[in-house]
Amino acid sequence: MQPGAGMESWRNRKTLILSRAEMIGLLTPEEYNDCAEQAFRMHGEGRFSMEPKGHIVLDRYPGEWECMPAYIEEPEAAVCKWVTVREHNRERFDLPSVFSILIYSHPETGFPLALCDGGYHTLMRTGSSAAVSIKWLARADSSTLALVGAGHVASGVLAACVALQPWARVTVWSRTQAGVDKFLRDQQPLFPGLALYGSTRLEDVVPGADVVVTSTPARSPLVRDEWIGPGTHLAALGAAKAGDQELESALTARCRIFVDDIRQCRKDGEINVPFAQGLLGEESVRGELGEVIVGKKVGRGSAADITLFDSTGIALQDAATIPLEYERALAAGVGIEKRMIST
Repeated sequence: MQPGAGMESWRNRKTLILSRAEMIGLLTPEEYNDCAEQAFRMHGEGRFSMEPKGHIVLDRYPGEWECMPAYIEEPEAAVCKWVTVREHNRERFDLPSVFSILIYSHPETGFPLALCDGGYHTLMRTGSSAAVSIKWLARADSSTLALVGAGHVASGVLAACVALQPWARVTVWSRTQAGVDKFLRDQQPLFPGLALYGSTRLEDVVPGADVVVTSTPARSPLVRDEWIGPGTHLAALGAAKAGDQELESALTARCRIFVDDIRQCRKDGEINVPFAQGLLGEESVRGELGEVIVGKKVGRGSAADITLFDSTGIALQDAATIPLEYERALAAGVGIEKRMIST
């Protein structure tokens, strides 16, 4: 619960510090889906303030830093996520490739209510963005799901999509058999009734799927145009910087395209390469997902449409989610409270 008028002095408040382990389980996948949908709804209604994702790239350290600030009106919150990507961390330092920290501030006072690890939070809210796009853009009778990529984000995608609706079959792709085996070993016990399969051959995973979700850092296309038939929904989550691309440009050009935020997607999203190639322009984008949710734009026009949701990940998703995570953490008594200002 956030402090308000009549409560004790703000100077006596403490900041809650939460580790990754303490963030896990605060929300259900269904709740992450609801929070993500609310973020897109506020985006569609214009009830937010958010700058496009900022990048710092250094030649000496492969990877980047990302800075993602946002304010949302409902639930009212201000947040900034600081993300570090270091491509050689696993083999050189036995560290994750990605670190992220969430700073949750009280909008009126600016008081830092919480400092949280953003790793688990991010994979869950990212997975939920795919699920929300399926709800609003995929065919209602969609029953088969293909996951291109078997990393941490894919686990969030699977949880979010299973929470959204039942699936007759889910197939996952990884470049290596070890990656496939690990994903199946970790995920199948969580969904014992789910028909879950894996392969290292994309042509065994993608063709024929009703929904295809990609979550890789690919710098050249993985999903071929010829594999995607009428009625498919694609959610491209992996592209996060200029030059990233998971889908062949010819495929993207066939799609009814929607984005999370056009300002980010034109330079960082799946559409960035076709834009740079001159194959697509902003007139090719039908709208933002939030506009579909609030009724400003039409999503799927027919059962034959190939729909594409291009997601770069917006800080508004973080702002819509962290208030509930914070409340749950306080109620559960987890984390460490630390006085951050002097009395």
